[in-house]
Amino acid sequence: MAGMLMLHVLTMIIGLLFGGFANACIDHFSKKTNFWKIMTCETCNARHSFRDMVPLVSFLLLKGRCRSCGAKVNIQYPLVELANGVLYVIVFMANGWNLQSAIYCLMTSAFLVISIVDEKTFEIPLACNLFIAGLGIVWCMIDYHNLISYLIGFVCVSGALYLLYIITGGALIGGGDVKLMAAAGLLLGWKDATLAFFLACILGSVIHVIRMKVSKKAEHVLAMGPYLCMALWICALWGDKMIEWYLHFLIS
Repeated sequence: MAGMLMLHVLTMIIGLLFGGFANACIDHFSKKTNFWKIMTCETCNARHSFRDMVPLVSFLLLKGRCRSCGAKVNIQYPLVELANGVLYVIVFMANGWNLQSAIYCLMTSAFLVISIVDEKTFEIPLACNLFIAGLGIVWCMIDYHNLISYLIGFVCVSGALYLLYIITGGALIGGGDVKLMAAAGLLLGWKDATLAFFLACILGSVIHVIRMKVSKKAEHVLAMGPYLCMALWICALWGDKMIEWYLHFLIS
């Protein structure tokens, strides 16, 4: 029990560290800044020392303020770090201590970056999609016995979305969303990719309506990336069980 707890703590720490890098990527893609900009204060441009950049810990010790000027630190930084760490632990708890879980953790960080950047800019960074595709290629080589499933996953949803993209001129779906589903399909296979797309449509519809009600705006642009990432992450961990439950429900 103590050993398992230590593994979870270690996983959390690694997740926090990768969360810090995710923050740098988010700033780079959304603000078009270089990766080192996160090492300086947004208000006074003072360079942070490494003791002020320990994920989550520094934020708590400094009470969320810059050591130099006292300005408040963007709450995004600790939240992303914390979320990344917690999600890493959940991945290993749900999927077991194996290489696939390690790959899924890297996928999780990419999903976090995509979700926040797409929400801010309505664009999905090509580099993130390529990174996920790279993870898919690695996993295809490891789990080569199921290669056909991954190759079908690469085109089954993305192919249909690409046709929709061409027909509507990108009015209903973005090119980044198409690439995301292709990359994720290569990593997860056709069953989880297909299920994830339908789940994303449900999540997007429900949450989008709630957001419009809360914000009291008749129109609110929908960024599909966060919902696709959310659904893909859920299906990566529990997709097989969801499909098994659904088939059992139909039969019974």
